[in-house]
Amino acid sequence: MLDQEFFAAWMLLAACLGLSIGSFLNVLIWRLPRMLSRQWEHESQLTLGLSVSSCAAPFTLSQPGSHCPHCGAAVRWRHNVPVFSWLYLRGRCADCAAPISWRYPVIETLTALLFCACAWKFGFTLKAGLAMAFCAALMALAWIDIDTRLLPDALTLPLLWTGLVANAGWRGFVATDEAVLGAAAGYGVLWLVCAVFALMTRRQGMGRGDFKLLAALGAWLGVQSLAGLILIASSIGVAVGLFFRWRHGEQQAPFGPGLALAGMAVIFSPGA
Repeated sequence: MLDQEFFAAWMLLAACLGLSIGSFLNVLIWRLPRMLSRQWEHESQLTLGLSVSSCAAPFTLSQPGSHCPHCGAAVRWRHNVPVFSWLYLRGRCADCAAPISWRYPVIETLTALLFCACAWKFGFTLKAGLAMAFCAALMALAWIDIDTRLLPDALTLPLLWTGLVANAGWRGFVATDEAVLGAAAGYGVLWLVCAVFALMTRRQGMGRGDFKLLAALGAWLGVQSLAGLILIASSIGVAVGLFFRWRHGEQQAPFGPGLALAGMAVIFSPGA
């Protein structure tokens, strides 16, 4: 009975943590690309010798506080509870009744489900916490890539190094040598594919962010996982590409979501 009660408490904790982290991911997904855009604009102005205003309002993950993008009203704490506030407000701003995107509760719910899956598969262990961080990073990268066609170094590189550290010198997800080879081969395989594609078509097939993301997945899941990762990601990529062509008329779809979903599929596979 005690074991069952402890397991139930652990799953509840994982769900609550997932909802909270999912709420933070919503902020990260929205703000990080805009923060990078401002940084790049600032650096370009400095490079070109243009005057740079120092009076711009700070824009970070914490500033300004959460507010409605339509009316600018600050979000009250009671309206900032993951999922439940959105349901209570029926998907509308409490001040101006403007619609609030369905993506907010979806991302929070998916993150909670992923965290519960990590808690169930790996138990009350450090490995479960690492798997949660892995899934949270992939969630953020997938949505940012969908929105902007960017896979920021600010997320892909820490994910890569964290994977190498997670598998270094203790009972991680894979052996240390497999993690190092996975990172190197993950980057190299996509670089080679992209180079051949560019040589044959004179077009860029994918961005370097995809190379770094597969390298990060290789660091977490090992070199032996790369074939499966690429196969799953390519299958998902075809479906995503068809959707984007039908929905938006775009010829090139983001590959990051396919890689992210492939990484999640492999880490929850029986052999992980």
